[in-house]
Amino acid sequence: MSVLSTRTTRSRRRAWAGGLTAAGTLAVTLALAVPGTASAAPAAAPQAAAAAYPGTLNGWIIEALDVMRLNGIPGTYEGLHRNIMRESSGNPLAINNWDINAINGTPSKGLLQVIDPTFRAYWVSGTPNDPFHPVANIVAAANYAADRYGSIDNVFGPY
Repeated sequence: MSVLSTRTTRSRRRAWAGGLTAAGTLAVTLALAVPGTASAAPAAAPQAAAAAYPGTLNGWIIEALDVMRLNGIPGTYEGLHRNIMRESSGNPLAINNWDINAINGTPSKGLLQVIDPTFRAYWVSGTPNDPFHPVANIVAAANYAADRYGSIDNVFGPY
């Protein structure tokens, strides 16, 4: 996002999505009575395994898509990947220290090159509050793109 808006108003989508989180899995314990025994100890039901996302670009995009779905933020793998490759070549620690945003003291950061004011305005609760965190960066940028362009899928150049 080489030329991101620094607007501070939050979209209706952001306001609605702010209360939602990408919660972990719910652990459930089920007590079963075993016939013929004096006391039945509670038996633990199988716990749903937490989704295991690889710490790779593919894993970050898939995890971000899951968070986006939970928060009503549109976007596809293809749209995210295309924009990530253009903005940072897949480097979550990328930082732009030369454009107008950097000159003004707010360099673009992370996979989708988000400036801090935009990250703060479009950050989604349940993700780390860190613009360099790959999933938080993707979700915040997709939230911004959804508000401004309808979806990250509609972005085909610096935004």
